[in-house]
Amino acid sequence: MTKLFLSLHVLASILAIGPVTVAASMFPKALRHAHSDPGDREALTNLRMLHRICRVYAAIGIAVPVFGFATAGSLGVLGSGWLITSILLTAAAAATLALLILPAQDRALATAQTPDVGSGPRSAGRLALHTGVFNLLWATVTILMIIRPGSTTGV
Repeated sequence: MTKLFLSLHVLASILAIGPVTVAASMFPKALRHAHSDPGDREALTNLRMLHRICRVYAAIGIAVPVFGFATAGSLGVLGSGWLITSILLTAAAAATLALLILPAQDRALATAQTPDVGSGPRSAGRLALHTGVFNLLWATVTILMIIRPGSTTGV
């Protein structure tokens, strides 16, 4: 069962978190473009698509910690420091996405058709910062999952 849970955990990570990190990273540039040309319907369509990808794959991403806990339970490592750290970083990444990135994307979409002259670059910059933090948190979790400090497997 451990191999099945681990396989599902890794697949969920790649297939769910990967699209969110890419779409969220592309959103600020698309937002700048939409603000620079308010009449561009394609730019607004791109913003909607990127936001939808973030929302849908964020919901699917719930499978990552579910399979992660199943894997950790079957391996008997739930009390390991590296795993607890990974859990906390994953919670921070999820909070960043749910509380900062997705609401900021919602606000950006709401104002994209009648952008405030100064809010476009500023909100895009802030969104890029939050997305960068989100991506760094996931990168750190990935590294912890690979090196697993204190692991007895020798890998």
